[in-house]
Amino acid sequence: MKKLMIFSLLAFVCVLTASAQSIYDFKVKDGAGQEVSLSDYKGKLLLIVNTATRCGFTPQYKDLEAIYEKYHGEGLEILDFPCNQFGQQAPGSFQEIHQFCTANYDIHFPQFDKIEVNGDNAHPLYVWLKGGEDIKWNFTKFLISRDGKILRRYEPRDKMSDVEADVQIEVNPVLSNIMARRSVRKYIDKPVEHEKLEVIVRAGINAPSGMNRQPWIVRVVEDQKLIADVTEVYKKANAEQVSRDKDFKNMFRNAPNLICVCTPSNGGGELDAGLLGENMMLAAQAMGLGTCCLGGPVRWLNSTADAKFFLDRLDIPEGYKLNYILAIGYPDEQPEAKPRDASKVKYIK
Repeated sequence: MKKLMIFSLLAFVCVLTASAQSIYDFKVKDGAGQEVSLSDYKGKLLLIVNTATRCGFTPQYKDLEAIYEKYHGEGLEILDFPCNQFGQQAPGSFQEIHQFCTANYDIHFPQFDKIEVNGDNAHPLYVWLKGGEDIKWNFTKFLISRDGKILRRYEPRDKMSDVEADVQIEVNPVLSNIMARRSVRKYIDKPVEHEKLEVIVRAGINAPSGMNRQPWIVRVVEDQKLIADVTEVYKKANAEQVSRDKDFKNMFRNAPNLICVCTPSNGGGELDAGLLGENMMLAAQAMGLGTCCLGGPVRWLNSTADAKFFLDRLDIPEGYKLNYILAIGYPDEQPEAKPRDASKVKYIK
């Protein structure tokens, strides 16, 4: 009977965890044993940490409190879950743990009741957080976005300065928008409203330009028939390639709209055009739109006589050439971030 009860409890935890879509689906207990829904923290940036009071990493409480004081007013919450599973380094009651933390580190962020994070009795929240990779030790941390998604996991030895840098990025709307931007290659069948395209282009042309030369020409394609017509030419020339893509709709990653950027034929405008494009992609991200910078279609358009009608329709002035195209539309996917090589950065002091 006891084994049956344990099995039933484990099954319940598995079902709860499997059905959870975000952190807001979980409930935890505070120090008084009262149930708290994490949906109370919707819209907040969360740093969740399993702690211990007799660990070599316990001084991280000081760093955590410093981060909390600095960014709490900008929407950060740190959620502290004491755990006694690692070396029995979190002994005592919740009250004793809380008294120790306030007396020694003057913490002000919320602490919750003691939990287990690994094994059969792991709290469902932590089953979801760790995603199959057990917690290795005290002071493992998870950064959770304002919409309840896991952004990053930090191991106990990871630098607290890295944690703070990520927090600073996420609480700053400009920085978080930069970090959230991804190349989108799937779009819903909905053209972008003209008014939004105007705003995006306005953001683009206000990008820095050397000596304010503005050596670029911008053409925004809203004509769906033009996109369809040039796609038919592309399909005839690339029938085998198109047949391998079951989701193929048009040659511009299926985007409903295009922003075409042209630069002087003799060169010299590429840097300014790149700044222009980055501004537009970030503006689109801030407005809930997806973008993808396309080079392949540009090479094909510039080298295919049967596609000349498309370039003619863009009305590109003499002395300019099509440099790149931004596919733009409402995204139908949420790509994960691809890794960046921070070792390529060196600080000269």
